[in-house]
Amino acid sequence: MKSLPNTKPNARKFPLIDYHYHASMLNGSSAPCIQTSKSLRDITRDYFDAEADREFISEAAVFTALIVIAVVPIATGISAVLHLLNVLPLF
Repeated sequence: MKSLPNTKPNARKFPLIDYHYHASMLNGSSAPCIQTSKSLRDITRDYFDAEADREFISEAAVFTALIVIAVVPIATGISAVLHLLNVLPLF
């Protein structure tokens, strides 16, 4: 919708709206159409062929670092519990 300019000095503060406004149509493109993938399987295959190989090593390194960061406190906690059980007198 395109607003119309106010030409009257004592007119409303809001502009009038032209509800019959149509945007201009663009002419057709002369560029050749690209071939689109026909299925989701083709799209995922194209993605994994192009992108996954480059990012796999960095993602594997980050995943390994996260696993190590998660395992260290668990191992420390288990060690502390075993030490506590050795120190406590058993009945």
